[in-house]
Amino acid sequence: MATIAASCSILSSRSKLRTTWLEFETHPGRIVSGKPIYRRNLKIRAEVNYVNAEEAKNLIAVEGYAVVDVRDKSQFDRAHIKSCYHVPLFIENKDNDPGTIIKRTVHNNFSGLFFGLPFTKPNPEFVKSVRSQFSPESKMLLVCQEGLRSAAAANKLEQAGFENIACITSGLHAVKPGTFDSIGSTELQNAGKAGLITIQGKISAVLGTVLVCAFLFITFFPDQAEKLLQMAPAS
Repeated sequence: MATIAASCSILSSRSKLRTTWLEFETHPGRIVSGKPIYRRNLKIRAEVNYVNAEEAKNLIAVEGYAVVDVRDKSQFDRAHIKSCYHVPLFIENKDNDPGTIIKRTVHNNFSGLFFGLPFTKPNPEFVKSVRSQFSPESKMLLVCQEGLRSAAAANKLEQAGFENIACITSGLHAVKPGTFDSIGSTELQNAGKAGLITIQGKISAVLGTVLVCAFLFITFFPDQAEKLLQMAPAS
C-alpha cells in the first residue's frame, strides 16, 4: 500500500495593524475506489499587532504587555525603555575564521567607523532565551530602532508558538521624547546614532552657530565689525 504524506499550507492576511496567519493542514483519510480522501483542518496559528508609539504605551500600561528589546547591546546601552527585557536578535560576531575576519575588518573601517555599528550575526539562542523568560501565552511588545528587527523577531516567535506579540511599526527612532520612561545617556530616538556621523553633526552644529552669530554681529554692529576686520593681520 502506498504511503500518503500529510501536507500543510499557510495563508496570511494583513490589515492596517495586524497580521493573521491561517494554517491549513491536510491529512490522509480513507481510500475509496483506490483514491485517497483527504480531510482539511483550519486553525489560526498566531497573530502580530503592529502599533504606533501611543498604542504601544497603552498596551504596556493597560493590557500588561512586557517590553522585549531585540536591539544589539551597543544601542541598548545608549538608551532603552525602563524595566524592559533585553534579548538581542543579533549578537556581536567575534568568530576568527579567515572569512569572518576579512568581513569584520571591512565593516569596522566603514559602517563601524562612520555609524558606530558593531559587526553582528544572528543570535542562535534568541528563541530559547525568550522561552526561558516567557510562556507562549505571554503578552510581549517587541522593540528595535527602525522596526525591521522587531518584525523579524516577531516572525520567529510566532513560528515558535507565541500567541500575543506586538511591534512598534517604525521603531524607537520615531518615538517622541518623553513617551516612555527610558534609561541611558541619550534619548530613545537617538540610540542608533554613533560613530563619526555624530561627531560630524556636532561640528556642523558648532560651525553653524558661529556663522549665525557672526552674521548677526555684522548686521547689528557694522562699525565694530569693521574695526575688528581692520585689526586682523593682512595676509
